[in-house]
Amino acid sequence: MGLEVRGVTTLLEIFDMPRSIAFYRDLLGFEVVATSQPGDVFTWALLRLDGADLMLNTAYDDDLRPLGPDPARVAAHADTGLFFACPDPETAYTHLRSCGVAVDKPMVSEYGMKQLWLADPDGFRLCFQWPAV
Repeated sequence: MGLEVRGVTTLLEIFDMPRSIAFYRDLLGFEVVATSQPGDVFTWALLRLDGADLMLNTAYDDDLRPLGPDPARVAAHADTGLFFACPDPETAYTHLRSCGVAVDKPMVSEYGMKQLWLADPDGFRLCFQWPAV
């Protein structure tokens, strides 16, 4: 008998926690479920939106954090894609546009998924998709 698995959670190493929390919580609607310490200042967080869990962890300890993100590290983030099951990519598009996000309209992929693509503040690629009807 194989392993029993009931889910998987992605961990993203991010540069600026308040900026990422503003993006995932305030813009996309994720709930902050747990953090590394109480209050508004923390270095790790577990986020949840419906059945999707996501962990964020700062890439640097505060005393080792450079003034800005490392461009080579951020460039590599484009290799990471998070695909969210989103029954209505058009509504997601309308919501994001109303919040001032410059995002292209959803398109149907060659394999039949209607997809809305955008990047988070650290350059990780997010796709909100659903089978095209």
